[in-house]
Amino acid sequence: MTEQHHSEPQSAMPRPQAPDPRLPRLAEVPAFRDYMATGWATPDRTPPVEQGVAAAARAHRARASEALPGRTLIVPAGRAPVRSNDTFYDFRPDSDFFWLSGCAAEDAVLVLHAVPGGHDAVLYVVPPAYPGDPAFFADAAHGELWVGSAPGLREWSDALGLPVKSIASLAGDLGPAESALFTRPDDAVPEGVRRRGGSADLLRILAELRMIKDEWEVAELRRAVDATVEGFASVVREIPRAIAHGGERWLQGTFDRHARTWGNGPGYSTIVGSGAHAPTLHWVRCDGPVLEDAALLLDMGVETRAFYTADVTRTFPASGTFSAAQREVHDLVEKAHRAGLAAVAPGRSFTDFHTAAMEVIATGLSDWGLLPVSVDEALSDAGQQHRRYLVCGIGHHLGLDVHDCAQSSYEAYQGARMSPGMVLTVEPGLYFHAFDETVPPELRGIGVRLEDDILVHPGGSEVLSDAIPIDARGIEDWMARTLRGDAPDPSPVPAEAALA
Repeated sequence: MTEQHHSEPQSAMPRPQAPDPRLPRLAEVPAFRDYMATGWATPDRTPPVEQGVAAAARAHRARASEALPGRTLIVPAGRAPVRSNDTFYDFRPDSDFFWLSGCAAEDAVLVLHAVPGGHDAVLYVVPPAYPGDPAFFADAAHGELWVGSAPGLREWSDALGLPVKSIASLAGDLGPAESALFTRPDDAVPEGVRRRGGSADLLRILAELRMIKDEWEVAELRRAVDATVEGFASVVREIPRAIAHGGERWLQGTFDRHARTWGNGPGYSTIVGSGAHAPTLHWVRCDGPVLEDAALLLDMGVETRAFYTADVTRTFPASGTFSAAQREVHDLVEKAHRAGLAAVAPGRSFTDFHTAAMEVIATGLSDWGLLPVSVDEALSDAGQQHRRYLVCGIGHHLGLDVHDCAQSSYEAYQGARMSPGMVLTVEPGLYFHAFDETVPPELRGIGVRLEDDILVHPGGSEVLSDAIPIDARGIEDWMARTLRGDAPDPSPVPAEAALA
């Protein structure tokens, strides 16, 4: 397929950039422009496509085509949001786009053109600027001198087994009267296409299709979980250092470095909560000390280079031994967690594990005298008083998104039955805030959560993250072995990371 260079008219909106008066002037200097056009070898422009991605995406497109016959589907990759002025967050492709294309190119658009008997898929990308094009050195968003070696249309097509065209062709290929379904209006999509609007139906259908993971996706999730377990070990080894100096930030940085080495990075903002921070459900500030006498809640997940993420939580005693109060809370959460895990199986209602865990939590809180009503009243729809200490749900689907398939209908998600191929989390907890005067002083400032990743299969379920114990004594022993170096160290740093 013929390369098309960045200097051709682009119908996608350009990424905003702060003006740099030096670049336009250089581009207008003939001698400089001519000199910059020559003397360049061709770098390796192999696209970053993980093994198995192209075949998996092809199978996913077939499922989407079958579910939506006769409708053209438009799925943009999106673009990185502005962090500050002319700097951007790292780009991460839209999950639906990646699931269908296997491509990680910013500003790209996948179109499944409706044809008799199915769909013809075409990927539209922004062609990079190569030597000979002034944008090679003048465009900080797409110039190869700025962004590094960049795959062109032919390279993407060869890697993904898809026709690939310039984004400039998209509006004309669709035509003014095209009736299409759109996942999201996006600045990366040509304006004439954006006016067609988004489609909640398409988002819903894709989310529901993504609920059932295929064999390749399950393998990716296993990789994510295994790397995450090793990340927990890396973090636990640094707890003494964090207590002495560095605090929560040090542990967050430890895991994020590990996740970056073994995958794209963390699949969501790493949560490190010590003491009074642990009851805060999404404590991502991670800016406090690590207190030696406090419980330490770690909620962490590695995202693989194919964008599938793990989501695992354990609560550790920073000192190595739970206090009596911490252990009492942990034991109740463990009991609820085991009840939830036992309720995960094909054919069971998706809410069964939520109900099972909540019954244990409500009963335990009642036994401690913390409920103002009976257990039955608390568990009723009109009650829910126990949720003061557990306001979030007990679990969710897991996959390309940490809270996967969120655009699904209630009937297909909470109202559905579990099926083989689903991967989900179970994550009960108890969160006693330091300023909550309904709990006794010895419980204030204790937050405990246990979270595992579970694969539903025809014979029941498998806990993918069971390499880390869930009982208090087991956690203490695992922590001690890890600190002594008895637990296996993570594998050697990958060659590409060592050379980076």
